[in-house]
Amino acid sequence: MFEFAAVTCGFAISIVLSVLTRNHRLARPHPPVLLYLGYMLCGLCAGTSLILATIALAMATG
Repeated sequence: MFEFAAVTCGFAISIVLSVLTRNHRLARPHPPVLLYLGYMLCGLCAGTSLILATIALAMATG
């Protein structure tokens, strides 16, 4: 289940970043929904990495 979530999140992030890059190259404004989705995915990845690092630290220290 974790692998599916990681692949899905990676796929969504790659789509958002490619659309933002294309809009930047064409000098077009970004849609607000796209910016919201990008910030949400960034926060989701940061939160997940913080939780996983905390679990790893707890397992390492006993």
